[in-house]
Amino acid sequence: MIRILIADDHAVVRQGLIQIVSDTSDIVVSDEASNGREVLTKTSKNKYDVVVLDIAMPDISGLDILNEIKKQNPELPVLMLSIYPEEQYALRALKAGASGYLTKKVAPKELIGAIRKVYSGGKYITSTLAERLAFYLAEGEKPPHESLSDREFQVMFMIAEGKRIKDIAKALFISHKTVSSYKSRIFEKMGMTSNAELTRYAIKHGLIE
Repeated sequence: MIRILIADDHAVVRQGLIQIVSDTSDIVVSDEASNGREVLTKTSKNKYDVVVLDIAMPDISGLDILNEIKKQNPELPVLMLSIYPEEQYALRALKAGASGYLTKKVAPKELIGAIRKVYSGGKYITSTLAERLAFYLAEGEKPPHESLSDREFQVMFMIAEGKRIKDIAKALFISHKTVSSYKSRIFEKMGMTSNAELTRYAIKHGLIE
């Protein structure tokens, strides 16, 4: 029996995932978590075979949670589940140690297949992501946004979407001053001087639509 922990801050999503899993004979939801601290507490105290983790948690980002889980238990497979397209976070998640990345639009059958595959030690990626990975590995020069830290990337993405500093601060549970500092570092690393320039870049590289 594959014992999984479902971590998502939306109760409706967790119940939907539980319902999907309930139709299988080899997977059981052992536990649930609604925020990052709860995830880290439970993974440090309990034994799971797979963690299904939302990348957009309310207190600690999914990527930060992933990094901490991998420090606690490097062998524990983590399957990232997100509303964000693969272009935005999949490569970062895989580089941070995720065993797979799926968007929440996937069919139940694909989710079940992904859980089984990462449990057996494999990596689960879509064919589209496989192509992007091949392109990424073949590319001699990395695009500027790859030089950003995970938190800088989060802030960059939100700025590119047109969110205000105060809204970003609220969403990430950090101060306005901290967001402004991230913004300055992002502009410096990427050689940009305006939000509009950042938005054009994000659209060009498929980070936002």
